[in-house]
Amino acid sequence: MRLIQCLNDDQLTVAMVIDEREVQVVDADEGVYGLARRAIDEGKPLTAVVESALTEKRLDYAQIVAERRLLPPLTHSDPAHCLVTGTGLTHLGSADTRSAMHAAAMSSPDRVEESELTDSMRMFRMGIEAGKPKAGEVGPQPEWFYKGDGDCVVAPETDIPSPAFAQDAGEEPELAGLYVVGQDGTPWRVGYAIGNEFSDHVTERFNYLWLAHSKLRACSFGPELFIGELPENLEGTSRIVRDGRTLWEKPFLTGEGNMAHSLANLEHHHFKYRNFRRPGDVHVHFFGTATLSFADKVVVEPGDRYEIDLPALGRPLRNTLGSEEDFGYAAAKAL
Repeated sequence: MRLIQCLNDDQLTVAMVIDEREVQVVDADEGVYGLARRAIDEGKPLTAVVESALTEKRLDYAQIVAERRLLPPLTHSDPAHCLVTGTGLTHLGSADTRSAMHAAAMSSPDRVEESELTDSMRMFRMGIEAGKPKAGEVGPQPEWFYKGDGDCVVAPETDIPSPAFAQDAGEEPELAGLYVVGQDGTPWRVGYAIGNEFSDHVTERFNYLWLAHSKLRACSFGPELFIGELPENLEGTSRIVRDGRTLWEKPFLTGEGNMAHSLANLEHHHFKYRNFRRPGDVHVHFFGTATLSFADKVVVEPGDRYEIDLPALGRPLRNTLGSEEDFGYAAAKAL
């Protein structure tokens, strides 16, 4: 099952995807969030709750897209209660990509002595060796980062802003997990979506300790929420389109079969923290990538369009690079 959120008659609307042309409206007062809370409270699968709330009304999917009425497929009415985070060095090719970015010489960390490894390579090796523990066991923790709250999320088909001080505006095609925390603090996975994690790779490359700065950017996910068992192997395509022509295009792989960590291990190391188990909160967690246009020396420009296509998760995620107002010198003033 795949769901979207959109504006219909200026109201937040949930709809189930029938095909690329048509969606069926779901009766949901608080969007997908409300449906998820109902499923948690009633102890029912989300699919059953959705099916019981289906209406007869259908909408033109292409028209929703054309009129830019799509919304992220899971939102909270208070953006401060939506936390956006992610993990890195999680995919089998991610060490090679990171090495290329940081100009490191080692592309086969399994053949290098521990004392010769960079911190990134050491962390990647830990994932390779033990990142998929048995059920109920805990593997090594991954690289983790914070992106922002719900205000950093932009809707599919809209502009994704880059700060005036940014040195790069690079896409990161990823799988994103979407969660709602129950009243007892239990995190519930609502489903998955295509994500563009969007980072400043020039800043990160200068010094990997600036990774945290490079991640404080906008992002996008959707347009569709995938509910159900995720295939182990997911194949997609990431591309950049400029003036109607493909500037850059590359396939990418995700899903557990292409990862150094299991999703359960990544989820555990996020939700083990008490402050990430606040009842009612929404979490958007990006699971990492191994494919970046930046690694191929592509420099994007305002107006370029990012297109991330992961067919198993529905319609491609598309956003155009925009810009953000320069706020100038930002030191706080004394009261």
